Amino acid sequence: MTDTEHAHGAGTNMMHPSILRVIEDKKAINQKLSNIRHKIGIYSAKGGVGKTTVAVNTAFTLSSMGYKVGLIDADIDCPNTLMFLGIQGTFSDEYPLKPAEKDGVKVVSTAMFVDDAKKPIIWRGPIVAKMIREFLDSTDWGALDYLIIDLPPGTSDAPLSIIQLLSLDGFILVTTPRHISAINTIRSGMMAKRLNVALLGVVETMSDGSGNGGEEVAKELGCELIGRIMADKRFGELSDAGKIPVLNDEGIRLQFESMIKKTGLVDG
Repeated sequence: MTDTEHAHGAGTNMMHPSILRVIEDKKAINQKLSNIRHKIGIYSAKGGVGKTTVAVNTAFTLSSMGYKVGLIDADIDCPNTLMFLGIQGTFSDEYPLKPAEKDGVKVVSTAMFVDDAKKPIIWRGPIVAKMIREFLDSTDWGALDYLIIDLPPGTSDAPLSIIQLLSLDGFILVTTPRHISAINTIRSGMMAKRLNVALLGVVETMSDGSGNGGEEVAKELGCELIGRIMADKRFGELSDAGKIPVLNDEGIRLQFESMIKKTGLVDG
């Protein structure tokens, strides 16, 4: 029996059409993105824990190390990445989509197609999933060393769509020192593990020495705490000004370099 016959359910081994469609979609998207060497998701259970901060500074640290990098803001209905980057203006909605570019990093976000950042984006799950697919297979990424994906928080349609459609190298999980944040992050990490996605490490943000959420997550999920980002008002001040911390503070950049190297996905 050929692989095609097996997939289509020859004999008694029937495969549901929806499962077959996911398999075929994943194959097509990964073929489309074959010029991208590594794909890394930045993931958290809740909003407000610093996930976008980690995604943005990871992307620009990799770029500063000489790699070609793309960044997807996959938080479709609450996009913040362009504000973190200080990118404003209107963008073409022609196909294939053309990423915005900041200091050599290619970026796409639904904020590129909304004329007012304060307007709510009110889309149901199927439209959110469709937009994610557009960012993956209808965007002119070119050849990249790394594609960083700032995922929406939680275990809903959007992160599930990315896991199902994209062959990720793995996730970096983001938590705060608080126990409740750790418990929620463990839940998201367990979903990733059940779907056979590697956990590249845990980053603890807003660290002030009063909790051990990052260690708790790493121990429970069997991965490494690759770094702690200390509570530092300079981080917030730079981000609010649309300035990228790793490009404006050598100490912050070196910290992110160290974290990235611990994932095992870069040389050195």
